[in-house]
Amino acid sequence: MMQREQMARWRLILGAESQPVLEGMGASPLSQEELLMDSALAAIYGGPGEAFETGGGAGRGPSAPHISKWLGDLRSLFDPEIVAVVQNDAVQRKGLQQLLLEPELLEELEPDLDLASTLLMLKDQIPKKSKESARKFIRKIVEEINKLLEQDVRRAVTAALNRRAHSPLPSAAAIDFPCTIRRNLRHYNPELGAIIPERVWFFDRSSRTNRWHVILDIDQSGSMGESILYSSVMACILASMTAVQTHVVAFDTQIMDLTPLCADPVDLLFGFQMGGGTDIAKSIAYCQGLVQEPAKTIFFLISDLEEGGNRAALLRRLEELKASGVTVVVLLAIADGGKPYYDAQTAQRIAAMDIPCFACAPDRLPELLERVLKGQDLAALAAKKPG
Repeated sequence: MMQREQMARWRLILGAESQPVLEGMGASPLSQEELLMDSALAAIYGGPGEAFETGGGAGRGPSAPHISKWLGDLRSLFDPEIVAVVQNDAVQRKGLQQLLLEPELLEELEPDLDLASTLLMLKDQIPKKSKESARKFIRKIVEEINKLLEQDVRRAVTAALNRRAHSPLPSAAAIDFPCTIRRNLRHYNPELGAIIPERVWFFDRSSRTNRWHVILDIDQSGSMGESILYSSVMACILASMTAVQTHVVAFDTQIMDLTPLCADPVDLLFGFQMGGGTDIAKSIAYCQGLVQEPAKTIFFLISDLEEGGNRAALLRRLEELKASGVTVVVLLAIADGGKPYYDAQTAQRIAAMDIPCFACAPDRLPELLERVLKGQDLAALAAKKPG
């Protein structure tokens, strides 16, 4: 029985062309369920079941019902991890962007980081009828990342600062207006032309004058999809804590301050404009203007360091920030589940300036944040391989 299953697996992997050879080795014909698997896989990876290569006429792709049936078969036949891989290959190999632009198809997709990144890049092409489905798909990914990070990020900040995030005693003088406005944007009343707060946040008097300021300067070039997803969720968690002041800046060749969108990670993610060029030095210059208390400021540059502007200016700006007393950390881009992707020469130059510069696996972000807030050496963490 075991041999039969192994032969069937090889048949599914190698495709229909291998059938005669495998039969000569004693392989049994595929079962009805295995034939369905073969057909679903062949639609993407080749063979007689290449259903997506034809149909619909010249220049036209397959119909939405056809893809919908294929997605349904895929989900019923394979584990979610395999479904996610095949879905992503459908977009990358077959150009099936229709998967991401039809509401009924979006609802059937298995949540996946790569597909979420592609969807964010295509967001300006999403038809109006699909926008809500697209947001729901992105929210599934956000919820998964939030489960991974939120508890540990909050614990890390609490452990590092060792003080209350909010005061239990209401006081008009202690209202945290920026946080209260951000967290209540969804409660805007168009008839009144005003925000009706569901809840008001107050500074703890012991922490009001001693808050850390975290600036996340995030590269939004096309290679940054996975890093943007994790960074955005972490930014929103931090923004919800009044013990930390948070700024989020996105850049390509232009600068966008996305801090007002931090009340909702989905809103924040849809604020990014992925693609385009890169001017890191220009973005760092903008962030320098946000610094008020250098000794209480942490600056995270999250980038692949593929500088399209002035690299000498990039290095000089980072050196100026560090010399002013700001804690500077460079987080290199990650892709494919945590593999680093970056310009090695620029990274070496930054590391030579005694600025931590490394790829941090997503599950280590809370540990990184706690060490930075405590002023601990990051060398040991940087030495760990991501993943």
